[in-house]
Amino acid sequence: MDALNQIREAQRSQGTAAVLAIGTATPPNFIEQSQYADYYFRVTKSEHLKELKEEFQEICDKTKIRKRHFHLTEEMLENHPKIASNKDKESLDARQDLVLHEVPKLGLEAAEKAIKEWGQSKSKITHLLFHTTTGRIDMPGADRRLLELLGLSSSVKRSMMYHQNCSGGNTVLRLAKDIAENTRGTRVLVICSEISLTAFRGPSKANKDTLLPQAILGDGAAAVIVGSEPDLSVERPLYEIITARQTILPGTDDSFVGHIRQDGLTVHMSPPAPEFISSGIINALSEIVEPLGIITDWNSAFWGVNPGFPSILEQVQADLALDKGKLKVTRHVLAEYGNMMSPTIFFMLDEMRKQSAGAGAATLGGGMEYGVLLGFGAGITMETTVLRANANTSVALETEEDDVWII
Repeated sequence: MDALNQIREAQRSQGTAAVLAIGTATPPNFIEQSQYADYYFRVTKSEHLKELKEEFQEICDKTKIRKRHFHLTEEMLENHPKIASNKDKESLDARQDLVLHEVPKLGLEAAEKAIKEWGQSKSKITHLLFHTTTGRIDMPGADRRLLELLGLSSSVKRSMMYHQNCSGGNTVLRLAKDIAENTRGTRVLVICSEISLTAFRGPSKANKDTLLPQAILGDGAAAVIVGSEPDLSVERPLYEIITARQTILPGTDDSFVGHIRQDGLTVHMSPPAPEFISSGIINALSEIVEPLGIITDWNSAFWGVNPGFPSILEQVQADLALDKGKLKVTRHVLAEYGNMMSPTIFFMLDEMRKQSAGAGAATLGGGMEYGVLLGFGAGITMETTVLRANANTSVALETEEDDVWII
C-alpha cells in the first residue's frame, strides 16, 4: 500500500494550477446597440408592433451595451424564416444545423490564439474541456470536431459540457484546476463557444420574456490553457487559480431557468432573481474567501463578474459595496460584446491584463494581487474562482482585425 501511495503522490502536481495563455474570438459581423431595435423588428417583420418596439428600445438603452457580434445574418433569416418567428414552433432543427460547425469553428479561432501565445507544441496538450450552452448536442460533440480541426492527438482526454450558461466559464476552469493539480505534466485546453441564434426569436406581446435575452446576448468564444508547475523558461503563468467552488443559492430553482424547445433555447428570469442573489452572495463569498486569509475586504481585490442580466451586475456591486472602478473591466466587456455567456469571464481576464499592461500596473490584476471571478448559472448556481494575478511583465498582444458593421 505504501508503494501505491508513493506512486499516487508522484503522479500529482506540486504547484497551483495557473492560466498560461488566453485567446478570444468573435464573429466579424456586429450591430450597434443603438440601432438594434430597428434591426430586430425589421428582420422579424414586427415593425407594426410599435409600442413593443419602444419598450424594447428602452431595454436596449438600459443595458449600457455599445455593440454585439453575431453569426446570424439577414440572409440566414431569409433562408430559414421560422427562426425569426415567435409563432412557429418547428425551428429547432434549422437552428442546430446552423451552429453544428460554427460553434467548434469559433472555438478553434480562440484556441489557435491561445496556443500561439502559449508558444508550445500542440502535442503537449493532454486534456480538452469544451463547453457550450448554445451549441448542438450530438454524439460525438463539438469537442471531437475541434480535436480534428486543431490537429490534436487522438489520445487527448476530452470532455464535453453543456448548459452551464453564464457560469460555464468558471465551471470548466474549476475542472481544469482539478485535472492540472492532480496529474503531473498535464496541459488542459479549455474552450467555451457560444452562438446565440439558438435563442433568437421574434418579439411577442404575449411573452415579453423574449425581449431581455434579445437585448443582451452576443456571440463569442474563448480559450485558455491551464497547467501546474510551469516551465518558466518557456511558459508565463498569468493568473494562479487559488480556489474554485460552486454554490447553489437556496430557494432559487425557478428564478432563472432555460429550456430547449422545438423553437430553440428559451430563457426565463423571474423578477426576484437579483434579490435571491443578494440574499446569499455575501455569506457564500465569505465562506470561500475568509479561510484563505488573503482578501481583507471586497475592495482590496480585483473583480470579474459575468454580467448575466444587467440588474444582477448592479445588485452585486451594491451588495459588496464595491468602488465604482472595481467593475470597470466587467462593464467594458459587456459594452463591447454583450453577454456571451460562458466565454465572457475569459474576455474579462484578457481585458484585465491588457488594461494592466497599458497602465503599467504592478500585476495583471490592475495592481491588485488577488481577485474574484463570479458567474451565475441556472438554478441559481454561483461559481466562484479566486485568482492570484502574477507580476506584470508586459508583452505585445495582437489586436483584432476591423469588424464588419452589418445593420
